[in-house]
Amino acid sequence: MKIQIINGPNLNLLGVREKSIYGNTNFETYLEELKKRFADIEISYYQSNVEGEIINKLHEIGFSYDGIVINAGAYTHTSIAIADAIAAINTPVIEVHISNVYKREEFRHSSMLAACCKGVIAGFGMDSYRLAIENFSA
Repeated sequence: MKIQIINGPNLNLLGVREKSIYGNTNFETYLEELKKRFADIEISYYQSNVEGEIINKLHEIGFSYDGIVINAGAYTHTSIAIADAIAAINTPVIEVHISNVYKREEFRHSSMLAACCKGVIAGFGMDSYRLAIENFSA
């Protein structure tokens, strides 16, 4: 089984930005934990702050992987283009968020991507990624 994790803008700063919301752990450290926990799954990771690069990655892997876990960051709330890319591919996608977006600013309560995704997981910290991977491996 092959799972791709895609993180969007500013998620390269996990562990150093807004620790009260996102915690103290950088994603690379957490990724190693995920890979150990799911040793039988090939987990790939991609991060970009650029919308078009995220779309290109979805196109690249969207017909050959078993699942995609995407945290599109702020693009969640603004990107029709990423939503269209998710709708265009065959690989199921789960949208994740580290924070509970519904406890935050109102503009974060709306997702352009959710309707194109298999599901949405939010508010469980980094564990949101684990929960998504468990869904694909169940």
